Amino acid sequence: MSAFGAQTKVGLVLSADTARPGDTVMAGITMEMPSGWHSYWQNPGGPGVPTSVDWVLPKGVTAGSILWPLPEKEPIFTYLSYVYSGRVMLLVPLKIDSTVSDGPLEIKGTVNWQECDPNVCVFGHGDVNSSLVVGLELKLSKNAAAIDSIKQSIPVLDKNLPVTARWEKDDPEKRFFVIEWATTNKFSDVDLFPFANDKFAVDGATEKLADENGKIRIRKSVTKSAGEWPAKLEGILVGHRNDGPVFGYEVNLAPVESGNVEAPTPGAASEVANASLLVTLCFAFLGGLILNIMPCVLPVIALKVLGFVSQAQESPGRVRKLGLIYGFGVLVSFLMLAGLAIGVQRAGGLASWSTPFQNPQFRVIITVLITLVALNLFGIFEITLSGRAMGAAGDLTSKKGYAGAFFNGMLATILATPCTAPFMAGAIAFAFSQPPGIIVLVFIFVGLGLAAPFVLLCWNPVWLKLLPKPGLWMQRFKVAMGFPMLATAVWIFWFTATRLGRSGVLWFGIFLVVLAAAAWVWGEFVQRGSKRVGIAMVASVLLLAGGYCYILENRLQWRLPASARKESIDWQPWSAKAVEKARREGHPVLVDFTADTCATCQVNKGTSIDIKSTREVLRAIDAVTLEADFTDENPTIARELKKYNRPGVPLVLVYPADLKSEPIVLPGGFLTPGIVQDALNKAAGKNAISPSALNR
Repeated sequence: MSAFGAQTKVGLVLSADTARPGDTVMAGITMEMPSGWHSYWQNPGGPGVPTSVDWVLPKGVTAGSILWPLPEKEPIFTYLSYVYSGRVMLLVPLKIDSTVSDGPLEIKGTVNWQECDPNVCVFGHGDVNSSLVVGLELKLSKNAAAIDSIKQSIPVLDKNLPVTARWEKDDPEKRFFVIEWATTNKFSDVDLFPFANDKFAVDGATEKLADENGKIRIRKSVTKSAGEWPAKLEGILVGHRNDGPVFGYEVNLAPVESGNVEAPTPGAASEVANASLLVTLCFAFLGGLILNIMPCVLPVIALKVLGFVSQAQESPGRVRKLGLIYGFGVLVSFLMLAGLAIGVQRAGGLASWSTPFQNPQFRVIITVLITLVALNLFGIFEITLSGRAMGAAGDLTSKKGYAGAFFNGMLATILATPCTAPFMAGAIAFAFSQPPGIIVLVFIFVGLGLAAPFVLLCWNPVWLKLLPKPGLWMQRFKVAMGFPMLATAVWIFWFTATRLGRSGVLWFGIFLVVLAAAAWVWGEFVQRGSKRVGIAMVASVLLLAGGYCYILENRLQWRLPASARKESIDWQPWSAKAVEKARREGHPVLVDFTADTCATCQVNKGTSIDIKSTREVLRAIDAVTLEADFTDENPTIARELKKYNRPGVPLVLVYPADLKSEPIVLPGGFLTPGIVQDALNKAAGKNAISPSALNR
């Protein structure tokens, strides 16, 4: 199988070959992952998608929720992820109704998962099936023992577990809490595996605290993205018995306020934090190395080294000193950039973000930034320095001796900027989420990467022969670098746009298109054009400003937490039974036959249906709103469309509560708020209330 395709093997085993009506049979979803790959627990811990199953079951058989074995903790970049590797079995209880007749049953389903290795993540889908016979007795299968062994290790809910939690520290975005567990249970090495929550994250590694008053204590941190601090913290509390086995209990903690817990121990950085920092610094150094082969830097490396050799009159010792001073000049430049990053961070008040990619605003910014990176590398537009700035730099670097070497180091950073400003911007964006010390370290390692080849060449100028000659390949390499950047932008877009509301994918995608158009106008007509440059500048700025104001601010309200964004209609899935049920209960019904691929449908929803005035009418008449999604093939919806002589969507129907009344069919094509609201008022009869009346 392709390295870029799913490689995990999935299967389905049952705890019984024969079962009786009324029995519960345990299904085991087996997953065998190749070495180096992992899938995710119910809470991935960072970017990641947990495994799910779409069941196709015989009538009378119902599937319960997945029972998850304890996962492994895996530091992945800045995240602590919860993963499975090797072989794992997820359990699902299957309840056989007492009315099921004797005979064979086919148990089928589709397993959906995400598997990752250190370099790539792919989605997998696998069909699984097994057979079960309903009869007069329960006969266990050959897999029963293995399934029972897994079942015994599944965490259980224990409401009487003597566990408490208390807050110890508060700041605008992050809080710490301490969990205390009585040691009379003979447990040690306690840990917490938190459940996922879209408003806050229990993140970071677990810090073990000294025992106190006969209790084991651990510390965890909470980072919130929306709303108030959580009143409940749910997860799996794990402990090791003295004789070795691991036991887990599902807990639901309500932390109490407390200010008497000691502050975190200085220098007690977790292994995960250290590993994440090491990975980050390695990437920073690699990024600095890459700068050397970009078109703006590589052509001058040989010339600078030869210039030093000439200055030193072939003295190796002096050439080496000049090379070291050059490297010092590079580092000073990057320290200045670090200072800029710290200043931006403090001005924005973002220094407390511990997991930046859990913040939706950060994800929007970084998606836009990386998209601009790709466009710049593709040559859509260029980042250039003014002639005056380059002239001043040239004057300084023309100096002889150590001063010239120092300013040559600074010039290398300046020369790298037009080709690689996105790398610098990415570092600054990352720095928003880090304390000042980490910012300085990151920028120093980028500078070391940029300076290292130059310094090494000064120590042995003979190696100059190994340098590739400048040529067209450099420009092609620059363009090629744009594709992985574009892939990164798509990846972040994938888990960002869906958090921006139902239409987040559409509108955020449109904004990126508008951004690309503005960049193209700027590059093609402002930077490379000769006529009507002023008009092109205005057009580019208007595109960017209009896209930002209308899409990001108005349509997506991207700077607001999800809980504070404008309300939208609570759409329920359409079915004929749902319409009938709502009408029998006395509710008018609005049904929107729509599809994600239908532009007219999206316009109608955004301009006439899911707007404030229409929502007010819907509330006033106590209407039920149903959505028939025709994005994928659906014969039932197709028949309903044909019934109303529509070849496809859009189709909007408004049903009066009276079952004897026919639905009001709204016109095809584009709608207006008046058309929708008039139909709703007509369907409601005497109960109709206009939006204008509500606002009086």
